[in-house]
Amino acid sequence: MKERKIRLATLDEAKAFVTAAGKCDFDIDVYYNRVVIDAKSILGVCSLDLTKDLTVRMYGENPEFEAVLDQLAPEKSRQIA
Repeated sequence: MKERKIRLATLDEAKAFVTAAGKCDFDIDVYYNRVVIDAKSILGVCSLDLTKDLTVRMYGENPEFEAVLDQLAPEKSRQIA
């Protein structure tokens, strides 16, 4: 299991995230406060507060999906990397 922080600033980013998650053959969850959403659900992801940092927990590995997560990292994380 891996965890990463992301921020989905636009609806297009949310759509790209869900599309990339849908290509993975393992479970991926998105957490915000006490809410847990399946990352492969566009309605679920869009129901979250997209102005906040979200935690992605993935139960497998996929380099293409992790590249998408790198692009969606919050601004503070992008500056450090």
